[in-house]
Amino acid sequence: MRCTPSLFLLLASAALAPTVAAAQVVPVERDGEVLVVLETPLGRIDLAIDTVAAPVTGANFLRYVDAGLYGGGTFYRVVTPDNQPDDEVRIEVIQGGMNRALRDEAFAPILLESTSTTGLHHLDGTLSMARGDPDSARAEFFICIGDQPELDEGGARNADGRGFAAFGRVIGGMDIVRAIQAHPAEGQYLIDRVPIVAAVRGGAS
Repeated sequence: MRCTPSLFLLLASAALAPTVAAAQVVPVERDGEVLVVLETPLGRIDLAIDTVAAPVTGANFLRYVDAGLYGGGTFYRVVTPDNQPDDEVRIEVIQGGMNRALRDEAFAPILLESTSTTGLHHLDGTLSMARGDPDSARAEFFICIGDQPELDEGGARNADGRGFAAFGRVIGGMDIVRAIQAHPAEGQYLIDRVPIVAAVRGGAS
């Protein structure tokens, strides 16, 4: 049988298919991690919350999830290399938070679990709590895009040097995170916020 170019490509694709399938690894949770799914109109973001290394921060985030306070919230802030002051230590993150209509139901602020305490660092896909002063974090969180060591304790991004509380990681949907970061913004704030349709405990797929 003569092998035409189109037939050759078909056979080659079939031969490679098992190899490609074998290379696709679905990330799974580690011991002590609780899976959470954030549903957005752009797609889902799968999170693994570390309740062992960061018990206070992890439990706080799950409390908001279980109370349904992130449903109806938004991703509203994006930090890129191009929208930060020249004199500021540059980072790349997207920031989201709870449903603002339910802000009166927010829980009390939590103690800051520093990266030197937890051993968790601000790497690509790390989930961390936004804050102003130390021990002031409530519901607002951010996701790192690329490694961000200046957000760790001792880093220069925050004037008090205590850094931020990393408490989880993205295990699926970093393409969605980057798509959110690419949305049009005025300064660091999205012109059209990206809704968090739901935030629920669940597995990655």
